[in-house]
Amino acid sequence: MAFSDGATDEDLSLADWTDADCTDAVFVGCTIEGAQFSGTVLEGSKFKGCRIVGARFASANLRDAHFEACVFTHGQHGPTFAHCGLDEVRFTRCDLSFARFERSSLYGAAFETCNLRGAAFVGADFSRSFGRKVIRTQVSFSGCSLELADLAQARLAGADLTNVSLRETDLREADLTGADMRKCDLFQALTGGAKFADADLRGAEVSGLNISGLANCEGMKVDVGQQYRLLTALGLDVYAD
Repeated sequence: MAFSDGATDEDLSLADWTDADCTDAVFVGCTIEGAQFSGTVLEGSKFKGCRIVGARFASANLRDAHFEACVFTHGQHGPTFAHCGLDEVRFTRCDLSFARFERSSLYGAAFETCNLRGAAFVGADFSRSFGRKVIRTQVSFSGCSLELADLAQARLAGADLTNVSLRETDLREADLTGADMRKCDLFQALTGGAKFADADLRGAEVSGLNISGLANCEGMKVDVGQQYRLLTALGLDVYAD
């Protein structure tokens, strides 16, 4: 691969990325269409303002990589990250709609103000083991759109979901224990069997949230204005006095 140090304003669509070592490389304003990042090492690399559509990342190392203002999606075709190492990766203001994260490690990943509409996290792992009995989860989706996304059975305990749109998102059987969900939008989200214990939902849109369908909601934080909507969803008539 001739661009191991990076490139600026180049069309790299025909480059061979297979097993390439692009550690700490910097790419600015580049076009990379239909690329196969198979076994590619992108650890610590930086992509800014790049168009990376139709890409498939397979067994690639993207640890600590940073993608800023990059476009990964064309129409309803997003990128695929399969069996990749994405620990500590950062996506800032990126279009990742319809992306698929399959069996990939995402511990410490940060998605900041990204479009993740329709994204699927199939077997994605946001956790890391620090011993036989110590497993920690760390991920942030602050300010992102996760509308229609698939996060079913995802382990998101303690995740940062502040100001996130979760409209019609599949959160069934997801573990959101202790998650920061302040000001998020849960309108028509699928939450059957999800764990909301100790989650902070103050200021969130909770209309239609079925508390009785949750696996756990002990210690869940809500504000005074939300209690009426939650009780109404349970079929109770709430009166001011």
